[in-house]
Amino acid sequence: MLTYGGDMTATDPGSGRRRTGDETRAAILTAARERFAADGYERATIRSIAADAGIDPAMVMRYYGNKEKLFAAAAEFDLRLPDFSALPRDQLGSKLVEHFLTRWEDDDTLMALLRAGVTNEAAAERLRQLFAGQLGPAIGKLTGGGPDTAIRAGLVATQTLGLALCRYVLAVGPIAEMPRATVIAWLGPTVQRYLTDPDPT
Repeated sequence: MLTYGGDMTATDPGSGRRRTGDETRAAILTAARERFAADGYERATIRSIAADAGIDPAMVMRYYGNKEKLFAAAAEFDLRLPDFSALPRDQLGSKLVEHFLTRWEDDDTLMALLRAGVTNEAAAERLRQLFAGQLGPAIGKLTGGGPDTAIRAGLVATQTLGLALCRYVLAVGPIAEMPRATVIAWLGPTVQRYLTDPDPT
């Protein structure tokens, strides 16, 4: 484990060099992302994260205060949304569903955020911020920033988050076992409608 002095500065036992504050924060966040992905929010502990980072638990508390704040800091994700303007308009829905399937399957920490969001309000709020902050503006560019942009983004979120919950967390039989191409074929037209159809009201 790293040693630390009264100023809580971590020292790398391999080199004897003191880590800077930024290096210590980065080590904590890396360990936190890996631990949350492996154990989920509820089972991950400050002590286990500190051990993974090779530091004293008091340092984690010093930098982040508590587990909820640490999780919020670790849950900084880029949805890596495609450039809608570069996609054929009639394929927007299917391409977006395909994109989200890839994101859920390729990022264990993003999946940990989804699992935690089911039971933890801090994680749920982080998910809301993530989708509002990234999906909303992307759809706004597509629609010209109309007054229904937030509604369209919210409806897309219901499909992508609901799919991820049922397919990867709850493992609802037919949905969990469904081939990717079939998922895209079913959900693509629905998401397409949310993106491009006129307001039905």
